Amino acid sequence: MNKKELNEIKKTFNPEKSVINKICGCYVDNEKNIRFKTCDSYHTLSEEESFKYFEIFKKTLSGTIGKNLFNIDFPLESENEGGTQNFLYKLLKSDLEDENILDEYYKKIIDNYVYESNYYIILIHGIYDVPGKTSDGLEMFDASDSIYEYILTSICPVNLDKAGLSYDTEKNRVGERIRNWIVSPPSNGFLFPAFNDRTADIHSTMYFSKDSNNLQREFLTNILGEESTATQNDQKETFAHLITNTLGDECDFNTVKAIHENINEMIERNSENPDPLILTKNEITTVFEESEVSDTQLETLEKSLNNYKEENEKNIELMASNVVNTRTLDVKAANVSIKVNSDFLNLIREEIIDGKKCLVIELSDNVEINGIPVK
Repeated sequence: MNKKELNEIKKTFNPEKSVINKICGCYVDNEKNIRFKTCDSYHTLSEEESFKYFEIFKKTLSGTIGKNLFNIDFPLESENEGGTQNFLYKLLKSDLEDENILDEYYKKIIDNYVYESNYYIILIHGIYDVPGKTSDGLEMFDASDSIYEYILTSICPVNLDKAGLSYDTEKNRVGERIRNWIVSPPSNGFLFPAFNDRTADIHSTMYFSKDSNNLQREFLTNILGEESTATQNDQKETFAHLITNTLGDECDFNTVKAIHENINEMIERNSENPDPLILTKNEITTVFEESEVSDTQLETLEKSLNNYKEENEKNIELMASNVVNTRTLDVKAANVSIKVNSDFLNLIREEIIDGKKCLVIELSDNVEINGIPVK
């Protein structure tokens, strides 16, 4: 799924376009006990409740693809009887009416989801009549292309609100406020099936993790059958290793800066594309070539990329926005830390001064130190 497809589904989470017909919930305490379960028609909710739930569902499909949102393909074996995809498909087709399947689903989550406090599992079933589109992209609401039936799971932490004082109208006094258990925005969740090319793709799902570096591995493996999804830090470390291994002793400031600039230019050129920029083997090689690394270094890069394929049993794919900071270049040395706006990298360079390697920063007329203008 790309940004446009995500936004299309999110737009249905409002009173006028709502396509949700069923909502179920399971409240779990910090000892993994189910405190209560509920399952109702979504239309029985009050308007205020409905709005609150819509916000949760939107957040379950929010964030950056590759950082908080992950397109996950099910392994082929998961579609066999008893597999993870097979079970989710049965859950989908039950219209959330089968209590036994629901109970089994809740148990799977409770057994595999790691959280030390209470949380609330929300599960909805929706049927979206996908409108057709004209050649110039305009929606034709009276001409449906297909029906998209889906389930969305949102896992929300439940925590006590902050202690404080409040005014008691009955006793006409200010005293300690009664603390309530508050349902927080979702920390994890997923949409099944994925809405790829504006149609249901039962072989894929869209997974959400608020914490980009804690993807809940047991949950991913045992609920979605996925084991190899890389976090943002994983991808950043992989790319850093490629650079240091390729450049070796010649890993200098100017070359690393050039790599950073070239990837940012690629991201900028891709900005109008709803699909995020993925750095494959060819793109990575092009970046290094344009950064003027030597032929010998390119041969080392080729070996590293081939080794990655052998070790991971797949070709390298890195989200470009995960391996560079598109806003700043962070430079760190002993007792010094510098952040440079990516638009002004030409103002900083490496030079040899008095026989010592130095970073030279071209200063403008407006220089401040701790907010104090200096000459």
